[in-house]
Amino acid sequence: MKKQDSNSEIQQQPNLEQKIAFVDYEEILRQQDLVPIRPLGRGAFGSVYEAYDRKFGIVAVKIIKKEKFDIRELEASEIIHNFMTLNIIAKQSQFSLPSCILRALMNQILEGMRVFHSADLVHRDIKCDNILLHSPPGSGLVYAKISDFGFAKKVDLTNKQTQQAGTVPFMSPEQFLDNPIITKKVDIYALGITFYKLITHKYPVNERNFKEQRKKMSQLKCIKRPSEIKDNLLWDLLSNMLEFDPNKRFSAAQALKHPYFTSPEALADISKEQEKLTNQVGVINSQHIVTKTFGSNFYK
Repeated sequence: MKKQDSNSEIQQQPNLEQKIAFVDYEEILRQQDLVPIRPLGRGAFGSVYEAYDRKFGIVAVKIIKKEKFDIRELEASEIIHNFMTLNIIAKQSQFSLPSCILRALMNQILEGMRVFHSADLVHRDIKCDNILLHSPPGSGLVYAKISDFGFAKKVDLTNKQTQQAGTVPFMSPEQFLDNPIITKKVDIYALGITFYKLITHKYPVNERNFKEQRKKMSQLKCIKRPSEIKDNLLWDLLSNMLEFDPNKRFSAAQALKHPYFTSPEALADISKEQEKLTNQVGVINSQHIVTKTFGSNFYK
């Protein structure tokens, strides 16, 4: 599976065991006619490498452990070549999405989250890197798709989480508690952070590690409104998604019913800006890494 993936904003140096594993991965990459450049990180199900592809140039390659691979994922969809991740936009501090384009993107992503949650599933690792943008050639449309279901699980309100899952800056306040009960609301908080970063190009809280992030989050009662967000309706939506109390936090369905999406002006914006969004993605994609993803289950 190849995809753009800078998994955690808090990078750690690989230990000796990991370095040995990376050496083995380099040989795997060469066998696939790829030139390894450097390791980018490791996750629960494999490792990510920066490599050179003779057709696509610089790519990120995810090598999945054989015992963790589910053949149904490969059979689920065809090979897709022209994907980019939302993080490419989020990292462009000089690039601000027009409000109408932002609204269209947020609407698509929340709809995908609503569909995913309707299956009684929780993703547990929503972040900019796991939102893919795809514009089929000649379609005039852009599709935002949720990807990377390595941490996804059925909602179980009777089972407390004993192992950390997720990426620290996107984790909700309840995930920093001891043995928390994980609900769909952790995904909503993470989406709120995703949208926050897409707009401001920064995180509201981004400490060096889990322990320090937990300490900082325990000192806060809410996420403060940043100066970059001028739209009152937009901030009202985000503040409800970033609500510290999961019982009061919006669901995806509630978010989609918010006036930010349902007002006549909003509905017109979402429709008319699809073509403009396609053009914006085309410009950004031409200036950055073209990624290549093999068989994942995506939700629009």
